[in-house]
Amino acid sequence: MAIERGTVIDGKYEILKQIGKGGMSVVYLAMDLRLNKQWAVKVIQRRGIGKNNEVVLNKVPDDTELMKRLDHPAIPRIVDIIDKEDDPQIYIVMDYVEGESLDKVLEEWGAQSEEVVIDWAKQICDTLAYLHSQKPPIIYRDMKPANIMLKPEGNLKIIDFGISREYKEQNLADTTILGTKGYAPPEQFGSRQTDPRSDIYALGMTMHHLVTGVDPRKNDYVPIRQWNPELSDGLEIIIDKCVQMDPDDRYQNCNELMYDLEHYELIGIDYKKKQKKKLAIFIISLTLAIVMAIAGVVGMAVKHKTDENNYEKYVSSNGLIEASVDADTTAQNCFKAIQLDGTKTDAYLKYIEKSTDAGKLLSCKTKDSEDKEVTYDINTFSKEFGENQDKLKLNGDYDKLCFETGYAIFNLYQSESGSKLEAALSAQKYFEYVVEMGESSSYYNIANSFDQICKFYNDFVNNSNGNQATNEDYKKLVESIKYCVTGDNLDKGYQFSKNQVYVELTLYYQFENLLNDYRTSFAKNGVDKSAVIEIFDSINNNAEKIDASSEVNEKLQKKVLGAYKDYTKNIERAYENVANSAGREQ
Repeated sequence: MAIERGTVIDGKYEILKQIGKGGMSVVYLAMDLRLNKQWAVKVIQRRGIGKNNEVVLNKVPDDTELMKRLDHPAIPRIVDIIDKEDDPQIYIVMDYVEGESLDKVLEEWGAQSEEVVIDWAKQICDTLAYLHSQKPPIIYRDMKPANIMLKPEGNLKIIDFGISREYKEQNLADTTILGTKGYAPPEQFGSRQTDPRSDIYALGMTMHHLVTGVDPRKNDYVPIRQWNPELSDGLEIIIDKCVQMDPDDRYQNCNELMYDLEHYELIGIDYKKKQKKKLAIFIISLTLAIVMAIAGVVGMAVKHKTDENNYEKYVSSNGLIEASVDADTTAQNCFKAIQLDGTKTDAYLKYIEKSTDAGKLLSCKTKDSEDKEVTYDINTFSKEFGENQDKLKLNGDYDKLCFETGYAIFNLYQSESGSKLEAALSAQKYFEYVVEMGESSSYYNIANSFDQICKFYNDFVNNSNGNQATNEDYKKLVESIKYCVTGDNLDKGYQFSKNQVYVELTLYYQFENLLNDYRTSFAKNGVDKSAVIEIFDSINNNAEKIDASSEVNEKLQKKVLGAYKDYTKNIERAYENVANSAGREQ
């Protein structure tokens, strides 16, 4: 019997629509009324009609218990099971996987590029390695494109664990013939027990289908280059090894397979041909190098002195980077300096300082040495920072650079991406760098507070992971926000500068919205109401004192002060409602 839209299951899950149907089950999309998050709800009738019209008594499927103990980003989680004897239906609540199965991708777009298939194969290989590492190992046994979901952001999810099983060494053969012909290995049809190498076989057949577009259920296996000669023989060798009839001839585990997937270009005949060409080029290059070496020694000394002078010119407050220079030129000069010497903190700090002044993370477009247009932005900054981090750590103001970078990204990145979550995740690593330094850094306490706030975004504001915050998580969030806004940090190395009016107001408005969003959760989890109100009072007092000298800052200041009035009322109402609800239940 279909469940109507709007029906609420167990007082928690509101049915939105039907999204799937099987033999004796129906899957619905549902909204979690407590977490404001969507789940998939699989509904199983306790009494069903079998193939021969006999009455079948259903129970919670065996794979449900298996999935409940798994924790991997590519495996949907079971988050709730509602199994009440007086209810004619069983409800299994799990992650809602948005996207399209790879068999649908094949139907619509045909064979996929070698690079894409290898990326997918590495994701699947990582998931299988996780399953095989369980004690006892879990053998998936039904790998095929139809059971792999491609999410909108490009990551994969493995679905349908209905025939997965735990590997038992004493079993000489599986007792049940299961799997999908064409993808499943021969041992899965009764010749011997399945083990991790069985999943490797099925992954090989899946890769073959994805990269050739040829369905193995309808065609005999032939190497991929017979279908498409443009494919690399390295990938062909990998797939051929995966699908050997004898498991002893396959990759023996996913680690071996992953290594070859990551180095597929180095495998096979093509690699040998390239090596011969490289040897010839090397001999010629070596001869030229000897000639050039003498001239190079002299030139290096001159170049070093020139680069050093240019670096100072680009970062000097008396040079090209100053208030009168437009934002594009400022960004260009900062990045030119970083590329001249990415081991010094000056140019990085100058970029953050000028971005803060501008109220946005600066970016610019320019031409490279080949006259191609390139973009310099915060992603370029992060790449250069990462490549030079070990040497940057040797600078005395490394912790200052890390904190101010994290703080700027936390407050300014969202204005470009529209995502508070994305801003927090991008900023977190920089706060963590300071925290790793310990209390020897004057920025330690304030960075630790921001790090805790970013973790809350990642763990609980991020709807894709389905985590649920505890009382301790909410209290830690409130304490961290309080530390950032009450002024307790002013004697510990960090102060708002005059240039940060817009950034400071942005931070306040973001904190106000975050606290307002979780007001009911605070009330339900015993967070002291006065602590939350105290934060709003501090934000309001701080915002009132700010001299908003521009129209943009004035508008933002009014939003912060206006939110204070509305949100504090919301806080009071939320705590009152929770208290009244608890009274009625008693």
